[in-house]
Amino acid sequence: MRERVFGYWTLAWLGLITNIIALPIIALIISYGPPLKVANITLAISLGWPSAIVGIVSSSALLAEKKWGVTLTLVSLSMIISGTAPYSIFRLVTLKDFVGIGGFTLLTALSCLLALIYWCNPKHRRKIRL
Repeated sequence: MRERVFGYWTLAWLGLITNIIALPIIALIISYGPPLKVANITLAISLGWPSAIVGIVSSSALLAEKKWGVTLTLVSLSMIISGTAPYSIFRLVTLKDFVGIGGFTLLTALSCLLALIYWCNPKHRRKIRL
């Protein structure tokens, strides 16, 4: 019998839904406006959409209980953190955007950091899944 890990299914579904919703939100941020427009376009094309697509694939693998789903989830979360953390800090320092995009990306970076800590739990790799 397989050992149950608390929150596995909830976070797998939450990851799938949020990564699907992230695709149009990233497009909305690109069209937001003049401050940091080049940075918005560059980060969206180079890091935002690829990390969301990798997140969709990894969440689907987690729901299918594939062994490589956790590894791909760690890659996706690392990509999201590496893009949103510096961008949000720079936006908060230069534009004082605590309520807008800067605060939203900071919350995204922090929630992805917590998810990364959860998915690094060795219990996810002990049992062989399908």
